[in-house]
Amino acid sequence: MYTLGINAVYHDSAACLVKDGQALAAVEEERFTHVKHGKRPIPFSTYELPFHAINYCLQEGGISLADVDLIAYSYDPYLLLGDHRKDADITLPLEPTAHPVPSEWEAAWDPLFLSSIINAPRHLVSGAPHHLKARFRGTHAGGPYRWHFVEHHLAHAASAFLPSPFESAVILTLDGRGERATTSYSLGDGNTVFRLGQVNFPHSLGLLYEEVTDYLGFLASSDEYKVMALASFGKPRYLSDFREIIQVGSDGHYTIAPTRLEERFGPPRMRGSTLEQRHYDIAHSLQLALEEAVLALAEWLHDSTGMDTLCLAGGVALNCVLNARLRDKGPFKRMWVQPAAGDAGTALGAALWVDAQERAPATRSYRMDHAFLGPAYNDDEIEQFLRWSRLPYRRARHLAGEVAAMLARDKIIGWFQHRMEFGPRALGARSILASPLHAEMQARLNDIKDREDFRPVAPVVLEEEAANWFDHASTSPFMLFVYDVLPEKAERIPAVRHIDGTARIQTINREQHPLYYDLIKAFQVRTGVPVLVNTSFNTRGEPIVCTPRDAVECFWTSPLDALVIGPFVLEKPQVNP
Repeated sequence: MYTLGINAVYHDSAACLVKDGQALAAVEEERFTHVKHGKRPIPFSTYELPFHAINYCLQEGGISLADVDLIAYSYDPYLLLGDHRKDADITLPLEPTAHPVPSEWEAAWDPLFLSSIINAPRHLVSGAPHHLKARFRGTHAGGPYRWHFVEHHLAHAASAFLPSPFESAVILTLDGRGERATTSYSLGDGNTVFRLGQVNFPHSLGLLYEEVTDYLGFLASSDEYKVMALASFGKPRYLSDFREIIQVGSDGHYTIAPTRLEERFGPPRMRGSTLEQRHYDIAHSLQLALEEAVLALAEWLHDSTGMDTLCLAGGVALNCVLNARLRDKGPFKRMWVQPAAGDAGTALGAALWVDAQERAPATRSYRMDHAFLGPAYNDDEIEQFLRWSRLPYRRARHLAGEVAAMLARDKIIGWFQHRMEFGPRALGARSILASPLHAEMQARLNDIKDREDFRPVAPVVLEEEAANWFDHASTSPFMLFVYDVLPEKAERIPAVRHIDGTARIQTINREQHPLYYDLIKAFQVRTGVPVLVNTSFNTRGEPIVCTPRDAVECFWTSPLDALVIGPFVLEKPQVNP
């Protein structure tokens, strides 16, 4: 049974293909369109279906849309329609702003937006770009597939639990908002997810973080990770303000009071202007308040259920500092965080949920121990493009050793290998790699990527060596937790040590990605250090590269020293001073 999962609401539109409970493919639409997070500055763009991502998933499965049995869309518009759920049509006022919005739709929703989502099954066929029609053959607006709308936070919860290593767990989802829920508490057992409770809009920890992100001069729903990095440079000067804003009850619920940020903290920072100490302190205070609130929610959830395992998803679960605080100070013995925790991951969650409901298997067979679910290009395809582009290249005889030698000479490498990662983290398939041995490497990488100076870069470490370099480090394949760099190792890997002494690590074993593992091992042989800098293969404003063309364009339009794409190496000519 084939199930196609789709996320096409809010941001990070994506598609996923599941066959009998196994995820075959998953990818974000931005990787094909180059529109980061899938948000265009035109009306209704958020609700466009991810046609290119869907096309890739069908191609990877070797099927057409006519072969799909079920479609799972990670949003249920009917939850907002109230008494109008059964209406065949709803009259739109000529002047919408002159008419009150029905209470069940809330301020952000009107019939036009809801109708766009309700009509998604028709858009899937009628709206597909002409060059994709072949993959969509044999279908009409009604199927043959059966269409399922899946509640947004249920899709998040399913994405967190169903691919996890746990047979049972409590599930916490935190994001900006779904249809109504902004936070949900669930219990996962076998193939089922039971909702225990939820917090509804407008009270939202995710939206609060977004609002402060915007106040600090960054892009809301895109740059929250920058605020997390900024927080390490600040002090908790405004912690009492955020404690007043976030009020956590004893029953797992919380409220967000009116923020009045300008009244509390002064005028907002203009985008691109100089950062002041108060900006660092605001970020730091916000981060601490978020951690305190989520810890309180976790304590309540643990006390209410008696469970010792926790699964996390939702955009807030991409906050690796928060995750580490939960790991170290929270009540749960084991945690698993969905690597595509943001809205892209709801395509996976919706597909796995609908598949589990329809097939009702006795046990779960899928475990997400890697995120390499995106497109791959074989050697012939890569070489054909390189020849067409008339670029000088060579085939490496001993790829891992040759590239390790380049890295040991402080060369910065674009690394393009095998299937692309699903989710926001580059994990060794579409990465920029560098040596961690010198502190100035962080500044070099930020300059290459045109990033802010305060942004850290992250390490990848051999799984068996992790605890020798990072305090109490355990398996962490998705870069979703920070660990303290061991003091005795700090001077050996200064490029990846953040100002607060932590690093957001990725661990790698050979089963997950043999070539990537062998490269780090070869670097260890040369330097004694089983660690590399690993950052995403992109530059500012661009998503992570997907195709050989993307990789070559990024290489030649940035100061990267070399591109390693499949078995081929491209180097820029040396320029004598």
